[in-house]
Amino acid sequence: MRNAARRNALLALVLLSLIWSYNWIVMKQVLRWSGPFDFAAWRYALGTVVLFVALRLRGVSLRPPPLLPVVLVGLAQTMAFQALVQLALVEGGAGKTALLAYTMPFWAVPAAWWLLREKPSRRQLASIAVALAGLCLVLEPWRGVGAPGSAMLAIGGGACWALGMVLSKRLFARGDVGLLSLTAWQMLAGTIGLMVIAACVDERPIEWNGAFVAALAYNAVLASGLAWLLWSYIVERLPTSLAGLSSLVVPLLGVLFAWALLGEVPSLAEASGIALIGVALVAVGMRGRRGASAAI
Repeated sequence: MRNAARRNALLALVLLSLIWSYNWIVMKQVLRWSGPFDFAAWRYALGTVVLFVALRLRGVSLRPPPLLPVVLVGLAQTMAFQALVQLALVEGGAGKTALLAYTMPFWAVPAAWWLLREKPSRRQLASIAVALAGLCLVLEPWRGVGAPGSAMLAIGGGACWALGMVLSKRLFARGDVGLLSLTAWQMLAGTIGLMVIAACVDERPIEWNGAFVAALAYNAVLASGLAWLLWSYIVERLPTSLAGLSSLVVPLLGVLFAWALLGEVPSLAEASGIALIGVALVAVGMRGRRGASAAI
């Protein structure tokens, strides 16, 4: 029975990685029919509804966690992260944006040092150094200062995600907060922020068509609803270090999907930078397997 549960959790991890990595392609393509902030607001509004329905179906209490910490997590992890990466996708490639946004584990190290007093290990510091070298190759600053704007937005999104993750970890340490409950309530807070941004920013009208509705459905039902249910299932049944593998697989699959489906062929420097960042991410993952805690 235990082996069957572990096998099912591993299958859920594979499915989750495919859903989240392919969604970077969906988020890039949807910009043909919508402004970035309108889509982000619609996506998370529908995703929030799906999550609260899931809470009710699983019999989880709808009592909100502590309000201020949840709002802070939502503003960082949902509103700021999604607004920045969706804006980055306007000019940037889906694969590169996914990779740079998933540098989150590296920004989480100084954030955890600052907020949780978790001093980084030598391995973490070495991984950050390797990742920074990779980022330099991906950004290619020697080619001019005009292009990196999108990349910096994606990196900023990853930093905001890291802050939200560390704030979530601090909230979990207090106890009495479930993963799915916190996810739903912080998403509600972040969604309200995204709706305010969308209302204040002048964007072109949404072109409501089958493709746009399909993209919304993919994000609401799969990337937001089902994916977070899968994540809850994985966290409950797999070691944290093994569950954390999704943070390694998603951006790399995103690069491959963008290469195959969007023709985003990385340059030699970009490919070298991607490889270095991948090595650094694996090093962070190996640290988790040796007994340290990890999170996404």
